[in-house]
Amino acid sequence: MALPSFVLPGTRLGPASSFVPGSGTHVHESSIVASIKGKPLSVPSSSTSSTKPTLSIATPSATAPTHNPLPSRSVARGNRLPSVSAIVLARVTRLQQRQASVAILVVDDEVCADAFAGVVRREDVRGWEVDKLKVEDMFRVGDVVRAVVISLGDQASYYLSTARNDLGVLLATSEDGNRMYPVSWKEFRDPLTGKHEARKVAKPI
Repeated sequence: MALPSFVLPGTRLGPASSFVPGSGTHVHESSIVASIKGKPLSVPSSSTSSTKPTLSIATPSATAPTHNPLPSRSVARGNRLPSVSAIVLARVTRLQQRQASVAILVVDDEVCADAFAGVVRREDVRGWEVDKLKVEDMFRVGDVVRAVVISLGDQASYYLSTARNDLGVLLATSEDGNRMYPVSWKEFRDPLTGKHEARKVAKPI
């Protein structure tokens, strides 16, 4: 099986029946999924008890120097403006009762030279029980989210949505400062403390 040259958190790498999860991966719905960004590697088994190769993720820092906050398939940085229907990666910068403010860092796989301001309004977080959700249970400051641009908004911010299953939080850090991995559509887990934290989780792609 050919592996992609670079993956984002949530990318499906292969069936758990054929591979063993290694560093930087986890099992989700019978598939091995990337927990972190980086280059996927398949290492043949050296054990006599198993013939399955191990899938792991080599981080950019381990393979080549980089200063980019997020990966991009585009080599050059540009000032590409977000447009309606564009898929963006953004970091949550502020939480309010009715919206989450974000800094847009990547537009359609192109890293932005300068971050753009965006907001995810409460009604655009998910497509059900909107009146019951609390923004602070969907996102936390510092989370990296995948979202779609639904409106050019006002002069201050682009309007984003995470209402699709494949949109939501990709990277999250626990209250204890540890990188977490998703365990369901609404929770991340801290691998060191075992604690679960609520999020609007992006479904693996």
